[in-house]
Amino acid sequence: MRSLRTAALAIFAAVAVAAAAQASEIGHFSPSIANIRDYVVPHPGIYCVWYNNLYSTDQINDENGEEIDEITVGVPPASTTLDLDLDLDIYVTVPGIMWASDWKILGATYAAYCILPLCDTSIGASLATATGTGRSVEQSQFGMSDVFLQPLWLGWSKPNVDLALGYGMYIPIGQYETETVTIPTPTDTLEIKAEASDNIGFGFWTHQVQGACSWYPWADRRMAVATALTWEMHGQKEDFDLTPGQNLTVNWGVSEYLPLGAGKTYMLDVGVLGYDSWQVTDDEGSDARNASVHDEVHAVGGQLGVTYLPWMLGLESRYIQEYAATDRFQGQSLGLNLFLAF
Repeated sequence: MRSLRTAALAIFAAVAVAAAAQASEIGHFSPSIANIRDYVVPHPGIYCVWYNNLYSTDQINDENGEEIDEITVGVPPASTTLDLDLDLDIYVTVPGIMWASDWKILGATYAAYCILPLCDTSIGASLATATGTGRSVEQSQFGMSDVFLQPLWLGWSKPNVDLALGYGMYIPIGQYETETVTIPTPTDTLEIKAEASDNIGFGFWTHQVQGACSWYPWADRRMAVATALTWEMHGQKEDFDLTPGQNLTVNWGVSEYLPLGAGKTYMLDVGVLGYDSWQVTDDEGSDARNASVHDEVHAVGGQLGVTYLPWMLGLESRYIQEYAATDRFQGQSLGLNLFLAF
């Protein structure tokens, strides 16, 4: 599922100067959003979901995976060094609707879904030049980010395994603007075209192909060993000569259902999960910075939830910690998801 940029969603666009000067783009897909069992097609019906995710970080890493505390803007001699003090929190709330039909295509159940991410971007960042002057960024904005639509979602179900294959797209309708940032240097001033610090959208289309598998060791499916492989192919970024490199993400998790109470009307869900994401092709275009440097991130966490079976109403919580990252943010996320089946 998306949410949308892990990570959270639109987080890289929030640091306007830093993004223009140092780091590369990241993909739309946010691997910290969905629950462990969400990547395979459910039984026929209509499902309402409401994902909530808070991503926070005070760290952005360089091409060697080391934390960045300063950046250099411009080309010598017209360049300057800025100190970077990052404090970033992104809240994403993602309502969505899923529909699994009775139709069969190649023996698979046909399904589709759409999610509408709403983001609150807030940043407390301070950038100061070596001469004692600089620019600080304090922005907050709430609104719809880029919509994710998956019109093709096929699911094959056997007693001990579910397989799924889907195609979807991120439609860039979220707020996206550019601005000219003026930065004084020891000898002159620099004017840099950068993304607006209160952007919510990414400014480019993404096509996504995703395959998923859940294996159930027992016929009652109380345990699921799940994985999903997501491939992102990005379009050119608006107002820049830049096409972000393609991304490959692996989600994994183990989920165990445990009945609560004698009546078994409640089901506890306990699990471990994580993700590994890599940029697999170079950024392209004259505005690409460090084009051959590929971002990546790795994370692990836990999931705990409960389902009220008579209503098919469930609540899931998750905590995920990113423990290694290259050319991007490294942080943590806290999620709370609600789902209801009709």
